[in-house]
Formats: sequence, C-alpha cells, structure tokens
Amino acid sequence: MASSDAPTLDEALDTSALSHLLGFHLALAEIGTRRVFQRHIAAPFKLRPVEFTTLLLLLGNPGATPKRLARTLRLSPPNVTVLVDRLAARGLAQRQPSPDDGRATIVQLTAAGAELARRAQRASRTMEEGLLQATLTPGERALLLELLQKLAGASD
Repeated sequence: MASSDAPTLDEALDTSALSHLLGFHLALAEIGTRRVFQRHIAAPFKLRPVEFTTLLLLLGNPGATPKRLARTLRLSPPNVTVLVDRLAARGLAQRQPSPDDGRATIVQLTAAGAELARRAQRASRTMEEGLLQATLTPGERALLLELLQKLAGASD
C-alpha cells in the first residue's frame, strides 16, 4: 500500500491487543524516522542506515577494530566483514594493520569516507527536528532519548 493509500485512523484496526508491547510501538515510531532518514541521508548520500552509522562511528573512533564495530553495532563478525567490504569497495573505508598490535586489523575512513561522513553527519543533526517538534516537547524528546539509551544498554 502506498503511503498516500494509508488508512486513516477511523479505518485502522483496533491495536489494543498490542498496546502492551514496546516492540509494536517502536516499530510504528520507526516508520516516520525511516522516512526522514531516506529523504535526508539514504537518497542524497546513497547510504544504508548501517553504513551511515558505521561511517559516523569510524569518524568518531579512528582505528576501530572490526570486533569493536561488531560489538557496538550488535552484528556478527561475518556481517561486519561484508559491511566493511562494501564501504571499501566504494572507497570510503580501508583495513590496515593495527599500529599497536601487528596481529590485529583496524578500519579507517579514507579521505573520501571522512568527507562523506562529515557531510552526512551535518545533514543528520537537524533531520528529525520536524518529526520530533510536531509531537514532543523538548523535555519529552530528552526523556525519550534517555530512556531509549537506557533500554539499548540493557540489551547488551
């Protein structure tokens, strides 16, 4: 169903049987944030959410190991390998031997990757404001982020 064909509230089903499920509410809330991401990051920068996240993590954590990326992204090591391969194929990241441990490998952004990460980060700073300001007060936004961070930490 196209977004213009979405049912109105009076046509939607009764969701009370799901109202106790956090995952249900997170999934509904994610619909709006995914649309915003698509418009501001995915389309203009040709980045998937996990690629965008990885670029920003590497920008803020130069020389991260694939193991640390996997832990932070909650991905399996083979999935991180595929992710880094994709970024490397686009010339955005590269693997290098660790300067601290010759047995270890680190992932570094290339100059092009760092520039793309900075541009995407700038775009991301305000992309969700319209969505959040339309529904939440500044205090509610701060509380929501705090609670989501707490919940994400509990899933480790």
